[in-house]
Amino acid sequence: MSEAEDELLRELDRETHLRAMHPRMLSGHMQGMLLKMLTQMLRPRRALEIGTFTGYATLCIAAGLGDGATIDTIEVDDELESLAASFFTRSPHRDKIRPHIGSALDIVPALLAPGEAFDLIFIDGDKREYPDYYRMAMDVGLVRQGSIILADNTLWSGKVVQPVAHGDIHTQKILEFNAMVRADDRVESLLLPMRDGLSVIRVK
Repeated sequence: MSEAEDELLRELDRETHLRAMHPRMLSGHMQGMLLKMLTQMLRPRRALEIGTFTGYATLCIAAGLGDGATIDTIEVDDELESLAASFFTRSPHRDKIRPHIGSALDIVPALLAPGEAFDLIFIDGDKREYPDYYRMAMDVGLVRQGSIILADNTLWSGKVVQPVAHGDIHTQKILEFNAMVRADDRVESLLLPMRDGLSVIRVK
């Protein structure tokens, strides 16, 4: 009984499954709707996405942004750039989207002027860097009181509650991230069991 998927997003889902490796990384309709609605409720002026992939979540967040608000989205894989860009240019929200290619750890600190902060951050990049993304957000001044950090894949296919395989750095870093957030008294957090786990973190 949920609202139907936007036609542009449906086409992007199809193209991702046809042209991209690991298409299951796509946020998809249900999570995309949640991202859009959270954005509409939070009314951020500056949003950041770490991990564009093919741009599905980017388009959903952009659709929830008000006039004059923007989203900076960063993808390390330059082979995905043209696919995402082809859909961004067709979106009525294209002017709100600022795409970047490269390492988020290198790019993000230069995106804000002194005194600025992101109101909303969506983390969906390299799982091995999740703790580094969190430290960057909290310790470099990317957020302020009331800012929201969303982190995808924090249940990691259930691996977070199983013995960790030797050398499984992805699971180790997701566990480290989850523990870091839980122990941080600067934030309050809720891990939603939606798809692969979506953590909602509010800066106090």
